[in-house]
Amino acid sequence: MFRKLSLTAAMALALTAGQATAAELEIEVTDYDFSFEGPFGSYDQMQLQRGLQVYTEICAACHGLEFVAFRNLSDEGGPGLPEDQMRAYAEFYEVFDQSLFDGEGDFRPATPADKFPESSLSNAPDLSLMAKARAGFSGPYGTGISQFVNGMGGAEYIASLMTGYHEEPECALEGEPMDGFYNVAFAAGGFPESCKDEHGKHKVPGSWIAMSQPLWGDDVDYADGSSTELEAVAQDVAAFLMWTAEPKLVARKQAGLTGVLFLTVLSVLLYLTNKRLWAPHKHKD
Repeated sequence: MFRKLSLTAAMALALTAGQATAAELEIEVTDYDFSFEGPFGSYDQMQLQRGLQVYTEICAACHGLEFVAFRNLSDEGGPGLPEDQMRAYAEFYEVFDQSLFDGEGDFRPATPADKFPESSLSNAPDLSLMAKARAGFSGPYGTGISQFVNGMGGAEYIASLMTGYHEEPECALEGEPMDGFYNVAFAAGGFPESCKDEHGKHKVPGSWIAMSQPLWGDDVDYADGSSTELEAVAQDVAAFLMWTAEPKLVARKQAGLTGVLFLTVLSVLLYLTNKRLWAPHKHKD
């Protein structure tokens, strides 16, 4: 279940860290129903494994995960790969080791203790913390308000960005050709003057992004038979990137709930203790 929301400028600023004027921006982000949302939500391990596959086969060619160690792929709250599979996966990558050849360094197969390589292109951002960087739809008046109320965060933004590529609107065809690709969920890119009204307001949502469309649907073959339609694959990789940004999300939720229960019990005990201590003196003159 999901719904599409149109987010105006103040929200878009928080979402994209763009510098455009607040009244001019509008983007479309889909409110997907991820399993890890809400106080009792947790990651879907199979979805994380599918997202890892999408990242490996499609995203890793350009984008890195330099803050994620290979050993974390075996974490119980994460993809949960068996240790032998995790080690075999790590060996597909090469890392530069400065200690080899008397300090001259050389490449070697990665081990579980190593981290994913950094982005291979200078203009391709690292994806380790991308879901956290795009975590809120709050604007300047608060932090994560939409995420709190609607359950929307960085995962929704990433999935919406993957599915937000559209044909250029007619207004863009009337003006100067734009560099990049039209995306209704991206607000920090270029925008043609022909798509603005006399007040400078954008006539269409989104903007032009330099990255070409990475997912088209049926991009991968899942061993578990899950859907490979565009929106399904986009949600899988978005969930995986949410985990890379918040690997201890479930543990934090459990700790928070434990704290709330403890404080509730403590409050009740304090109330009863106070009542018992003062009961003998309550009706004395």
